[in-house]
Amino acid sequence: MEKLLCGDNKQRNIHIWEPEKPSMVFLTVHGGMDHGGNYVILALYFRDHGIATVAHDMQGHDHHGPDHPTRVIISRFDVFLDDLDRMLDWVKQSYPGLPIFFLAHSMGSLVVTHYGIRRLGDDPDIKGFILSSPYYVNAIKTPPIMVKLAGILSAIAPRMKLPIESFLDQVTRDKEIYQRHLKDEADGIMAKESSMRFGAELLKAQAWIPDHIGSLDRPVLMIVAGDDRLADAGATRSLLKKIRPELLTELYYPENMHENFNELNREEIFGEILRWVEEREGAGA
Repeated sequence: MEKLLCGDNKQRNIHIWEPEKPSMVFLTVHGGMDHGGNYVILALYFRDHGIATVAHDMQGHDHHGPDHPTRVIISRFDVFLDDLDRMLDWVKQSYPGLPIFFLAHSMGSLVVTHYGIRRLGDDPDIKGFILSSPYYVNAIKTPPIMVKLAGILSAIAPRMKLPIESFLDQVTRDKEIYQRHLKDEADGIMAKESSMRFGAELLKAQAWIPDHIGSLDRPVLMIVAGDDRLADAGATRSLLKKIRPELLTELYYPENMHENFNELNREEIFGEILRWVEEREGAGA
């Protein structure tokens, strides 16, 4: 498996699904407490349609094995952006000249939104963003005192466990995917715990979004799950009104839970994504 040398000098996996002659590349950014391998169903669909999908495991999501529950620990939110710089360089070297779409989910969508506005600049290879269930506003029930104390605890006890309940049973209606998630968590592949620093950094990253999301300057396909218990779908839809209308395409699925790409209607969603990217690149299926 290919590796990405991240900013903390650790090498992490790059998951790759590619056809023999790809027409474009989806640079995929996974969600919080997640891993790049979770996008296998989506990636195999697009591989069959001539599109390469690549996803790196992000900092803080290191796998420690079944005897050591994985807790997400980072120094700051921008480590995700720094490593995305490195991942984009890897994609361009591996697939020279091919159009690139960022494809992201949940916290990954938050990361890509920051990256698109703060880092990308006028890069002609980047054709657009495909963002699922963006984690712009928290829908998880968090004790109010923990929100107030997040910054203080992040500073004095950054590795301390964030006291939140498991939400694996609230991400998809697909029972087989749920069982896969439970196994990944038990095997230490999927994170089971969050740290105070991680939670506090996400809150700061979310607070930045309302005043800046209107600066997105590339086509955006936004996929919103109506029954999302992790990211606030109503607040997301309100924020989308700040994006220039000619750049935004919104897909809203009222019955979907958080993980659109692992939901029961995923094939329908994949088809909509395929049509959207083909319209922008004139690619054949």
